[in-house]
Amino acid sequence: SGSCASGLRTRCNWQHTCIHDTHPNTMKLNIVPARTGLLWVQLGLRTFWTQPLALAGLFFLFMTAMSVLSLVPYIGIALALALLPAATLGLMAATREASLGKFPMPSILVSAFRAGRQRARAIGELGAIYALGFLAVLGVSALVDGGSFARLYLVGGTITPELVQSSDFQLAMWVAMGLYLPLSMLFWYAPALVHWHGLTPGKSLFFSAVACFRSFGAMAVFTLVWMGLFIAVGLLIMLLAVLLGQPELMSMLFFPVAMLLGAMFFSSIYFTFRDSFVAEEADTPAPS
Repeated sequence: SGSCASGLRTRCNWQHTCIHDTHPNTMKLNIVPARTGLLWVQLGLRTFWTQPLALAGLFFLFMTAMSVLSLVPYIGIALALALLPAATLGLMAATREASLGKFPMPSILVSAFRAGRQRARAIGELGAIYALGFLAVLGVSALVDGGSFARLYLVGGTITPELVQSSDFQLAMWVAMGLYLPLSMLFWYAPALVHWHGLTPGKSLFFSAVACFRSFGAMAVFTLVWMGLFIAVGLLIMLLAVLLGQPELMSMLFFPVAMLLGAMFFSSIYFTFRDSFVAEEADTPAPS
């Protein structure tokens, strides 16, 4: 239980945290057990295979659009980063459509900008904050290794054994990963909270972080299961290539399989949101 801001309607109990805005609907944050993380993975996989061509195609379109945008001189990478929250919301909306038995059309990827001017502007603000935050993370990592890790991530380059084994490069990588964790918690639910619940960017970031923290066990299981799946599939491809005596098979299969797994992963994100936030009608005040 907890206290809620005065002047706003509240509905709380021991397993819910109140989250409110000035809209007629109240919203509850569900604190889910750790085992729910595995359920989210299962729901994502199951939903993906109800519409595999549509969801895989949308993910490929998403990745292609981000890649093309990043090629724009000077501002491309920042622009791609700024559009990432909106694009992620589009994939969540596509999963929602598929879970309802509908066929998600390509236009669903721009759902964030079709929900009215106010919410489109809020999504744009989230995108700008995300881009600045991500670039700040890389900027801090550059202080550790002189920018080697940041340059490799942003503009690419050759990964040499000497570079990977460098202590400064490894430290910069761990610093970036450590700083990205709270950034990802801030933005995990934020686009969906803006789009489906009408929260302001500031509130959506705050309650996204609260939801991730309060259901940390479920989020940890969700993340670890997906990491395990990616590693297991990678090892299976490697083993297959070795058994067949065709090492080139690994390079041929790795990219399409990784894209397919990525599409399945993004299909599961929607369920982490669906089960963590519940909209309710506010209590109607008794007539005076």
